[in-house]
Amino acid sequence: MCDIGPVNHMEDDLFRKDEMYSIVLLYTAMGAVAGVLAGLLGIGGGLVIVPMLVFCFTWQKMPSDLIMHLALGTSMASIVFTAVSSFWAHHKRGAVHWVVVRRIVLGILVGTFLGTCIAARLSTGFLKGFFVVFLYYVAIQMLTGRKPKGSRQLPGSLGMFGVGSVIGAVSSLVGIGGGTLSVPFMIWCNMTVHHAIGTSAAIGFPIAVAGTAGYIYNGWGASGLPSYALGYVYLPALVGLVCASVITAPLGVRLAHSLPVARLKRIFAVLLLLVATRMLWSIL
Repeated sequence: MCDIGPVNHMEDDLFRKDEMYSIVLLYTAMGAVAGVLAGLLGIGGGLVIVPMLVFCFTWQKMPSDLIMHLALGTSMASIVFTAVSSFWAHHKRGAVHWVVVRRIVLGILVGTFLGTCIAARLSTGFLKGFFVVFLYYVAIQMLTGRKPKGSRQLPGSLGMFGVGSVIGAVSSLVGIGGGTLSVPFMIWCNMTVHHAIGTSAAIGFPIAVAGTAGYIYNGWGASGLPSYALGYVYLPALVGLVCASVITAPLGVRLAHSLPVARLKRIFAVLLLLVATRMLWSIL
């Protein structure tokens, strides 16, 4: 009987290591996809990262009332690194309008941080429902191919602050870099598609920074957090996501300048519809 204990412990340790390797590989694969999407579609990858993190956290049996908060916070933290790689690649191609970034950044920072404060006080069920509605909205927009007509110029300082606040707040509630909102807005303001995507990637950086800070602050000391969580940011997932996404984001940028992005968006929209329906089913 003396020999059984160590053998069982060794088997348990091997199982934990195998499970951890699988988790790390899964997070790395998620990061690779997120990086390509950030550069290709200007969406920051959060629309894919959040539901996949929800799946992984559920599989890891994390507290159900914290799963959505951790998914949103971790997604935001990963976008900090993805956005840097993405917007720098766009900048080298001259596709970032830095004047627009400077004019909207204050509203972005304020709206995003306040959005995390609101999210921290909402239930996982509500946040899931809000995310599902947003996914359906984005998917339908992509499938129909609707684009706002460039019928006006950028608003003044107050208008840019208001637009930035709304983009930041909504982005923080769904864990994205804001591209699905900022790209249509900039196209509406007579910016070309490639420049809108490049500028959106740059705007995604302050969204991610403010969102990460907000989710860390609002989740600090929350009961039931898993080990290696910094507020609502789960560090093991963050490392796996970042290691791959920073490498693949420039690839997405190159593809954006050479592939039919409109057709790819329709394919991606079908994926979003499937993901949204799966999440809706889990809520019901």
